[in-house]
Amino acid sequence: MIKIYINSWLDIVIKMSKRRCEKLNIILKPVGYIRSERKEMLDDNWGGIVSTIELDPQQFNEDAILGLHTFSHIEVIFYFHKVKANKIETGSRHPRNNINWPKIGIFSQRGKNRPNQLGLSCCQIIDIEGLSIKVNGLDAIDGTPVLDIKPYMSEFAPKGNIFQPEWSRELMKKYF
Repeated sequence: MIKIYINSWLDIVIKMSKRRCEKLNIILKPVGYIRSERKEMLDDNWGGIVSTIELDPQQFNEDAILGLHTFSHIEVIFYFHKVKANKIETGSRHPRNNINWPKIGIFSQRGKNRPNQLGLSCCQIIDIEGLSIKVNGLDAIDGTPVLDIKPYMSEFAPKGNIFQPEWSRELMKKYF
């Protein structure tokens, strides 16, 4: 039995702050897996790649995606499962190790060697059949674990002017 004695509101705030500062271990269970003709992690030419997200029938039935067909796009959060631990970047680097581009922090680029190995793609829905969602524009390889799927809604699009450095436009020229 754990006994907690709180003498004032300040004690409550201090105890809650300490709790938030503790390290958390987060365990995520994939909701499904990606099936794709793309088997290797290559940086470019994702345009025209059609993939299928196969939801896990042990966890979900068709009710989980009821109404998804009324959206044109989805956002897919996935896990870069093929990235080796010794390749994870926590500091800065040249994007794609290209010394002609500036050295920038990992959170200023979209590389796969991220600290938590999470990827995010917005892709077009082509078809939905059962627990299979066929999409275009998903830049993840065959067998990639899918952690979540959300419908894309224009109200979540960025507000105001969007700007980005020129090197990033050059990097993306052959991506899709």
